[in-house]
Amino acid sequence: MLTIRKSNVGDGPRVMQIWREAVDATHDFLDPKDRDAIEQELSQFLPTAPLWLAIDKASRTVGFMLLDGSHMEALFIDPASRGQGVGRSLVEHACSLYSVISTDVNEQNSAAAGFYRRLGFIPTGRSEMDGQGRPYPLIHLQRLPSV
Repeated sequence: MLTIRKSNVGDGPRVMQIWREAVDATHDFLDPKDRDAIEQELSQFLPTAPLWLAIDKASRTVGFMLLDGSHMEALFIDPASRGQGVGRSLVEHACSLYSVISTDVNEQNSAAAGFYRRLGFIPTGRSEMDGQGRPYPLIHLQRLPSV
C-alpha cells in the first residue's frame, strides 16, 4: 500500500536519487552532456520544490510528482518500483485535486507515452524542443474527467 504526502526539505537527497536512477533507466536518448546539464539545473530547485511523494509500506520514497496547478511538470518513479502502480497512484492523486490534468512527455520515451495513454491521456499537441530549448520533442497530453 502506498501513501501520498507532500515533500519536505529532508526528502531532497532521495528525490534527486530517484530522478537520476529513473532518467538513467528510461532516457537513453539524452546526450550525456544534456543529461548532466539537466541534472545540474534540477539540483538547484527540485530538492526544495513542492512535490507529492509516493511512500511504500517500508516508509521509503519510491516516486515523486511535481504539479504546477493542474499541469504535471514531473513524474519519476524509482526503477525498482516501476510496474507496481506507483505512477498510477500519483496520477490518480493529481486527478483527485484537478478535474483536467495536462503533462508533456518526451517523444523518444515510448514507455512513458504508453503509460499515459493507458491512463486516458490524449495528445493535444507537439513541440520540436523541450522546455529548455533542447532538441528533444515533446508530446503535450491532457486527461479529461471520466464521464
